Amino acid sequence: MIRALVIALALAAPVAAQEAGDAARQAAAALTDAARQLTEAEEARDRVAALTGTVRAYEDGLAALRDGVRDAAIREQTLRRKLEADEAEIARLLGVLTAQSRTDGPESLLHPGGPVGTARAGLLVAAVTPALAGQAAALRADLEEVATLRAVQQEAADRLAQGLSGAQTARTALAQAIADRTDLPQNFAADPVATAVLLQATRTLDAFANGLDQIGRGAGLGQGTVLELPMPLPVRGTLLRSPGERDAAGVARPGIVLATAPAALVTAPAAATVRYAGPLLDYDLVAILEPRPDLLVILAGMTALYVETGQVLPAGDPVGLMGGGATAISPSGERGGGTRSETLYIEVRESDAPSDPQRWFATDKG
Repeated sequence: MIRALVIALALAAPVAAQEAGDAARQAAAALTDAARQLTEAEEARDRVAALTGTVRAYEDGLAALRDGVRDAAIREQTLRRKLEADEAEIARLLGVLTAQSRTDGPESLLHPGGPVGTARAGLLVAAVTPALAGQAAALRADLEEVATLRAVQQEAADRLAQGLSGAQTARTALAQAIADRTDLPQNFAADPVATAVLLQATRTLDAFANGLDQIGRGAGLGQGTVLELPMPLPVRGTLLRSPGERDAAGVARPGIVLATAPAALVTAPAAATVRYAGPLLDYDLVAILEPRPDLLVILAGMTALYVETGQVLPAGDPVGLMGGGATAISPSGERGGGTRSETLYIEVRESDAPSDPQRWFATDKG
């Protein structure tokens, strides 16, 4: 499956934009490297890291494939619209070329203007023939490009379906490797009773985050912990809403919202203690990470969690998965269910107060 996706990336790159082609090559290299690490992994931690890299490489590769198919579909649609708009001109061109092919000697003398008219018509045809030939060549090239694009789209779509299957296999293997791992240190023991009471009493995310200090004292990686800024985003996605920007319901929140692909992998942006992991209000599953005692990173909107309260995660370790089923793309470039149909909410709290996440994370607007 890994080999199949590498081949697919190579097929898709020529029809995508330069950026998509570069992303495809990088993803193929990352996938190959992750496969090598997985082969060499002996300890549970190494296997989790290798499988995390495999899933991320699949995500990048599938995104590059989708971009390639989409660009090919856009180019094909552009050419088809151009050909439809030039339909009258094409008919005229075919008529002139057909007439040119019937230049038997006697017929050439039948011009209404007699021999002089025939001579003038001949001169006119001779003058426009190079232009007509150029139009015919351009038309032929456009039609050939449409056929080529259609074939490449179908091939890439078939490979994409295989890649989706491979990505799901890698996610399943990752979940099993995490379940088998016993090497993560535990910073503190969770108190399920106190957590349940806090959940019942909580009406806002802000109140819950502030209440964590009462049930998890002693958490954190140490007062002297230094974060490398900006931290990488915990999931592959695009910025959908900035802090304070109202959503469709008119609600404004202090965090950012990322649009992600279905089943996208969420990872820890920095080494951190898991202060809470579980359901919270209407945010689906939430993980609250503490990179240092005065800083919380809230990740909300997942449908599967790989972490437990009290664990200490290395940077880049899996935290959870976004919801939705991974979807393919049709040869026409239409996405089955879309590739940006899930949203992850990210909030950063410093000293018990919200802080602009764009100060901490590398976003396209930060």
